[in-house]
Amino acid sequence: MNYMSDRTFVDTNVLIYAHDSDAKSKREVARHILAELWSSRTGVLSMQVLQEFYVNVTRKIAVPLPKSAAREIASSYAIWCIEITPAEILSAFQIEDQSRIGFWDALIVASAIKCGASRILSEDLNPGQMIAGVRIENPFGT
Repeated sequence: MNYMSDRTFVDTNVLIYAHDSDAKSKREVARHILAELWSSRTGVLSMQVLQEFYVNVTRKIAVPLPKSAAREIASSYAIWCIEITPAEILSAFQIEDQSRIGFWDALIVASAIKCGASRILSEDLNPGQMIAGVRIENPFGT
């Protein structure tokens, strides 16, 4: 059921930048993107993204968010969330081998495929690359 759509899978770094007071221009770009995806109802992500977001914004950014604020943000994005099943993990194994990317990135791609996203917004993958039919875009420049 891999159909192309206007759905956009949002990787963890986009969410983090939107809520990191130290992220400067990346913060504005991320906030604009997320606002557009909210209004068009085309944003999707996975549990993996929400988990990584929570850990990073409460522990790893220069000015960590209070846990209560991070939890509220994660809760608000829960409606974008798709469920990861063993099928996505098996798909990620194949993507990892075929695309020569790490397992966690392959799981992001498998998750994007599951929800029918046509693109993934990420700073961690190669922009312009097509992986398993999904286009990778870096919204923060080249």
